[in-house]
Amino acid sequence: RSSQQGADSGDGSPSSAAAETPSSEDFSLSLLDSNLPPEAETELRSFIAKRLTKGALFEGMGNVASVGLSIPECKVGCYYCRFQQENLLEMATLESDIHAPEYVVCFLGGSEKEDTFRLELDRYIQSLKINLSLEQKTLETYVNPYLRSWFENAICPIQRVVQLFQEKLAFLLHAALSYTPVEVKNANERTEKDISRFLAAASLQGLVQEGTMTSLCIAMTEEQHKSMTVDCGGPQPQLHNAGSNRFCEDWMHAFVNGAEGGNPFLFRQILENFKLKAIQDINNLKRFIRQAEMNHYALFKCYVFLKNCGSGDILLKIVKVEHAEMPEARNVVTVLEEFMRE
Repeated sequence: RSSQQGADSGDGSPSSAAAETPSSEDFSLSLLDSNLPPEAETELRSFIAKRLTKGALFEGMGNVASVGLSIPECKVGCYYCRFQQENLLEMATLESDIHAPEYVVCFLGGSEKEDTFRLELDRYIQSLKINLSLEQKTLETYVNPYLRSWFENAICPIQRVVQLFQEKLAFLLHAALSYTPVEVKNANERTEKDISRFLAAASLQGLVQEGTMTSLCIAMTEEQHKSMTVDCGGPQPQLHNAGSNRFCEDWMHAFVNGAEGGNPFLFRQILENFKLKAIQDINNLKRFIRQAEMNHYALFKCYVFLKNCGSGDILLKIVKVEHAEMPEARNVVTVLEEFMRE
């Protein structure tokens, strides 16, 4: 029988349950690791078993739900994800009589806000999936510590970057929006990863057309003088070749003001609102450009919008790339560039 195992964690650490599945309705969950009280662990196991019976757990795709457990918080947010061990999965595809072990990992927090970090947690599980081994030595030295540090490593990077950069965060936001390459120097491994994760979370990847994003990355990489350097050698990061605009400075204040509460979920929500506003501005500018192809007054509206939105420098680059193959729209963008330069 193939063994399925899962991990669940209470407020920052994990526990695990393993299930053997001869059929979708006949399986048992056995515990691999947990830091929950026994009664709460049994309740969580029952919750996961019901989800497995309904076929509601898709391999590698996490879900977030509210779960009632016998712990002081009563209702907690639970992220849970089913996965198979990578190397054994490859063997199972080659030899049909080999069944790859399956696991269910659960991370518990104070509310369902974990949903805002679902993609980060999916990536966190992916790394576990690649490195997992059931040997006792690996469990003790890698798997258990890795599971217990989920909150610190997957949820808190944005918060740590805000606290590190403070007012200089505007430059980092500008680099993320404009796809400017960022080089980090003299930083420890965690800080370097935090900055990389923040840039990925703040970029418009997945929200603008993939071709546009690729072209922007190529354009910014070719402009070597545009690449930004972050030197973390001192108490405060020093930035070189950094750019900013009013839009990023306004949002920087939202992050810095939110730092007083120290809530990582609030920072993530601010970041999502930042990206949403950027996308709205891009769509408004595109609409004005379509109108400006036939209307000079609309061309003036484009210009006024670019002057007032606070991020005209970035928006023009994005629409220029997107409209590169459209002669009329490209002409409008060229005129706007001239006006903005003047």
